[in-house]
Amino acid sequence: MNTLKRHGLSIGIERANHEFFVSLKAIGKLTHADYEVITPMIDAALAEVKAPDVKVLIDARDMEGWELQAAWDDFKLGLKHNNDFHKIAIVGSKKWQQMTAKMGSWFASGEVKFFFDSDDALSWLQEV
Repeated sequence: MNTLKRHGLSIGIERANHEFFVSLKAIGKLTHADYEVITPMIDAALAEVKAPDVKVLIDARDMEGWELQAAWDDFKLGLKHNNDFHKIAIVGSKKWQQMTAKMGSWFASGEVKFFFDSDDALSWLQEV
């Protein structure tokens, strides 16, 4: 029996029609070590962005939660880049993810919205 547990964050740049956006995919229960790897990548990617109009799609459908230190890391990362994000669409499959997105919106300068459907999230990101 395989006991391998995948977890972590992947980051990419995607395009839907004519709109570019940052895509993040969270898998499993995120750890402090996951944030130690991904935070410099996010910092570097956002340092190259000239306009403060970054749109983000977060796929949290395979996310199981955070270790305590990782939750703090996530909060700090959000505060650090608070003004970089224009819209953040979070796609999830669980009610607790929807609640977490709502709490995160209190600290974000841009719009944050939760979706159960990724096509709806992409449509919202493309709205002006």
